Amino acid sequence: MTDQRPALVLVPGAWHLPSTWDLLRGELDTLGYPTRAVKLPTTGPDARGGLRDDAEAIRRAIEVINGPVVVVAHSYGGIPTTEGVVDLPQVQRIVYLSAFVPAIGESMYTLLGLPQPEEEVEGMFPIGPDPRAQLYADVPEAVADLAVSRLVDQRHQPFADQATQAAWQSVPSTYIITDQDASLAVPAQEQMATHAKDVRRMDTSHSPFLSRPAELAALIDDIVRG
Repeated sequence: MTDQRPALVLVPGAWHLPSTWDLLRGELDTLGYPTRAVKLPTTGPDARGGLRDDAEAIRRAIEVINGPVVVVAHSYGGIPTTEGVVDLPQVQRIVYLSAFVPAIGESMYTLLGLPQPEEEVEGMFPIGPDPRAQLYADVPEAVADLAVSRLVDQRHQPFADQATQAAWQSVPSTYIITDQDASLAVPAQEQMATHAKDVRRMDTSHSPFLSRPAELAALIDDIVRG
């Protein structure tokens, strides 16, 4: 990496708004990193579109930044990041945080070992009955309560859309495995991490940006400086 501190573009997972990154952004600001959190079109109030719409939103967030960029993508956010950051020369690295990492032709369905839908899917995809246990098992109670209250609608379509590009083939990448994850199984993370040149681990649940933001910020800093 160059001596210039890169901007960090933060891509949330399904059902999550950019505010999910607030605690981590505070820690990264202390370390001197400018940050930008992406609003995915398929997530949230007035959710619309599919994978390509999310990928384009990530590209637009990057293209307005004058200087080097590292993209940090969480969970579902790894799929539109993989689709969207090809041929963006300012992107120096992708950090996949307990994220889905597709090859060309793969979708979230196939990455989970499920049959690919034969037709387009419509409507919203419901979150599980206990999102706190699924997503925030080690998050402090007040923080977890706020996070649950901020969960929003999620379009089903991008889960079924297949990747047409694979940024990890040309962009250096790091995968952070979350070893206590109840949402994305560790063996699945380990398999997808084979696409990355560098693999790290955190002994956390699915959302270390809420449970251990300072530790995650320090790890991202180490990855960037490395």
